[in-house]
Amino acid sequence: MTPRVLKINPREPSENAIEEAVKILEEGGIIVYPTDTVYGLGADPYNAEAVERIHIVKRREGKPLPLLLSKPEIAGYYGEIGKKARRLITEFWPGQLTIIVALKAELPRNVTMGTGKIALRVPDCVVARVLAEKLRGAIIGTSANISGAPSPRTAEEAVAQLDGKVDLVLDGGITRYKISSTIIDLTVEPPRIIRRGPIAPAEIESIIGAVRI
Repeated sequence: MTPRVLKINPREPSENAIEEAVKILEEGGIIVYPTDTVYGLGADPYNAEAVERIHIVKRREGKPLPLLLSKPEIAGYYGEIGKKARRLITEFWPGQLTIIVALKAELPRNVTMGTGKIALRVPDCVVARVLAEKLRGAIIGTSANISGAPSPRTAEEAVAQLDGKVDLVLDGGITRYKISSTIIDLTVEPPRIIRRGPIAPAEIESIIGAVRI
């Protein structure tokens, strides 16, 4: 079945569209929504059944899921924020850098898959931040694609890959950066770049020193 698609302005989303999306999320649904990098596949991270739907739709077994946050100030609730993390947050959030830190919050196991780590980002996208704010500060922020397939830059690309197996699509047009965020793991020393993206390793090294690639 084709999911309902709502056209939105990613910079000034309508309250009605946000309210509809939040209602679906609070009831255990999953949605496709725009971010600054690629389209995300979202769920309430505290709803284990909704999170499991994310894994099934993405055909992604055994891999942890990242969280998008409403604002930098709450990162310390979800993870251990050390000196390097704070420097990166100050420099790059909101933005295109995902940090992996030690887990603090009590989340369903199928979010972190028992790793003891959590991937966090505050996106430079009003839609994603508002959705997170309405869900106690965080929303599942994995890319809206089949695992291993290209990350979607448009709502149409996401729907085509996911075969309509979501409850709502927020269509904000093509994303600004069109590639997934840079990911750095701060739980190891030196920190390791897990995925290259819009934030170059040299930019990160200028803030926290040497990293592994």
